[in-house]
Amino acid sequence: MLNRISPAKVNLHLSVLRKREDGYHDIATLMQRISLYDELTFVSLAEGITINCPGSNLPVDAGNIVYRAAQAYFSYTGYKQGIAITVAKRIPVAAGLGGGSSNAATTLVTLNEMTGAGCSLEELMKLGKTLGADVPFFIFGKTAWATGIGDCLQAAENIPPRWFLLVNPGFPVSTKMVYESLNLRLTKDRINYSIPAFKIGMGNDVTEGLKNDLEEVTMAHHPLLNQIKQLLLSCGASGALMSGSGPTLFGIFETESQTRTAGEVLAAQGAGKWWICLAHSI
Repeated sequence: MLNRISPAKVNLHLSVLRKREDGYHDIATLMQRISLYDELTFVSLAEGITINCPGSNLPVDAGNIVYRAAQAYFSYTGYKQGIAITVAKRIPVAAGLGGGSSNAATTLVTLNEMTGAGCSLEELMKLGKTLGADVPFFIFGKTAWATGIGDCLQAAENIPPRWFLLVNPGFPVSTKMVYESLNLRLTKDRINYSIPAFKIGMGNDVTEGLKNDLEEVTMAHHPLLNQIKQLLLSCGASGALMSGSGPTLFGIFETESQTRTAGEVLAAQGAGKWWICLAHSI
């Protein structure tokens, strides 16, 4: 039996560059793993794939990305035995925090360790891409710029550590709906995009580089999100942004104590309806 943690992520920058002919979008995003984790337990079986997600209503068959990750790994390597995987969810589902993609990445990496198949990092990332655009990032395991559909990764250097206050209003958002609402022009044109200079301001400094092209779309459907963002800023966050397609927002703080103080204010405002979490970059 092996126990593994599976981290969430936030998008510190997300530019949507174009809609592609294959239905995907070319993006440029800076992704940061954070200290909010699901926990996965792996137990070898003689055969088959068994998934258990106690306390959640996630599917336990091929509708679950963890099941598909195990299936894809066994198919790729020809491994003939089985696995039982229990997923203890702490990362909210459909929240813009990459929980499912992280779980899939953890599954591929752990099965590679357990089976001794010896797949390279590049092989695992290629396999992960077939499961979801963010899966290769979690296999990569570093703060990174992701371009293309999110699968072309470049390590991001000199991004200072920081504290985050995460706030989720308690409802899911469809990534598909958000991207479709962008109404970008379908184009074959090559996009020339330069990765922006990115500095995290501390204290009350302006946070440079924070951007999310999906934020306006999601907030148009859910105005409460902008109210939460303004609350984070009023509590002293040096910057605040929606992660991914939302609806989770995060504020950036210099210290743990500042983050906790802001969390108390947001918790009072949410009156028990909002999910609130402190985390730091990893």
